[in-house]
Amino acid sequence: MATNPLRNIPSVNELLENPHLQALIEKVSRHAVVTRVRTILDDLRQEVQNAAADIKLPSVAELAENIAHRILQTERPSLRPVINATGVLLHTGLGRAPLAEEAIAEMAAVARDYASVELDLAGGRRSQRVEAVQDLLQELTGAEAALVVNNNAGATMLALAALAAGREVIVSRGQLIEIGGSYRLPDVMSASGAILREVGTTNKTRIADYEQAVCDQTGALLLVHPSNFVVAGFAESVSLAELVRLGRPHNLPVIHDIGSGALIDFAQFGFSDEPLAAASIKQGADLVLFSGDKLLGGPQCGILIGKRSHVETIARHPLTRALRVDKLTLAALAATLRLYRDPEQAKRSIPLLHFLSTPIENLKGRAERLAPQMAACQAIAKAEAVADTTYLGGGSVPTQQLATWCVALSPREMSVDKLAARLRAGKPAIVGRVRDERLYLDLRTIFPRQDLELVSAVQALADAEAL
Repeated sequence: MATNPLRNIPSVNELLENPHLQALIEKVSRHAVVTRVRTILDDLRQEVQNAAADIKLPSVAELAENIAHRILQTERPSLRPVINATGVLLHTGLGRAPLAEEAIAEMAAVARDYASVELDLAGGRRSQRVEAVQDLLQELTGAEAALVVNNNAGATMLALAALAAGREVIVSRGQLIEIGGSYRLPDVMSASGAILREVGTTNKTRIADYEQAVCDQTGALLLVHPSNFVVAGFAESVSLAELVRLGRPHNLPVIHDIGSGALIDFAQFGFSDEPLAAASIKQGADLVLFSGDKLLGGPQCGILIGKRSHVETIARHPLTRALRVDKLTLAALAATLRLYRDPEQAKRSIPLLHFLSTPIENLKGRAERLAPQMAACQAIAKAEAVADTTYLGGGSVPTQQLATWCVALSPREMSVDKLAARLRAGKPAIVGRVRDERLYLDLRTIFPRQDLELVSAVQALADAEAL
């Protein structure tokens, strides 16, 4: 009589006594390990029952080691720190702008304890959470009032819903943008309840086009900065000042969506086409919308600044609560804004501005120091310091180029795609860019404190290959 192969499958208790799983119980938890063991044993029993012939069962040690490996893979968080070696400073997939140390410290302080999110500590009365940043935004931009929501798409939808629901919003056809993640301005406008009124053509829009479109049904005039494309050549557009002059006599709010949200002049970094929030307010915009996690270099959020009457109207809209930010965002934003009181301090402390300010000679020197160290690694056939070009953001216009220096790696035996995958899966995870059968590690977006980690990660490739 044949022995039932199911009898040879070890019990849960047998497996838990193995050193591989004993170590995991201390590291993870007994409940998590037991649950995973039971699941894998159930799968193994099903496999044995469905097998057409006898199958070779792993030993207790082999099975325990396999289960431990699976648990470690499962327990590894999908959201973890990354060394951004792509050179793209505002990389959406990598969380856009990293935060200043001051912002991180503020977040940790309010995360650890309770915080005065909506409490006036002096008077003991309930307050509004925007007060944490409102004075700073007013000081830095000259606006009468401010509001912060979850992101700039939310800010746009909220502003249109509060100020123009059921009414027409006039916008140039050339500014009906689509950005990453299939965000389309017409779709956001439709969701807000406002009615899109396109004027002009893709390449030419004049103030007369707006004038002819204004009617009793008009709710607002909208000007959008097209941050991810440029229309050149036979082109014409309407300035903010022109729209303000048109909107005033008709009592129409002029909304300026400047997108990335610069608080200092980015011309000093080579980008002359980024509008300043303060300049928009000074030119008379009733409402200015921008992101907190792009050119501002703070946490993800959408910022609305402008005339007090409009901001208060927006703040009372039901969507405001649905789109509000938490204490961590407010703390990080406040700390970041405080740095802008001294622009030179901001350039030293805010990572995005620091990266942009780094002299090209500095990057070249680092690349030339790192290349020989990586070339000595067993898995690397050649490592070369090379001058290159990168971009401010993944969806940036071609005019937003940056000079940079990289270490270009050629693998010895594995393919370049496998090399890139190995570094992405490592600890720390490193994300570079593959081109011309080489992996480029761009120093424009790598903190100097991460240089040793880069070398160690490349050195560890040979060990991983041997396993």
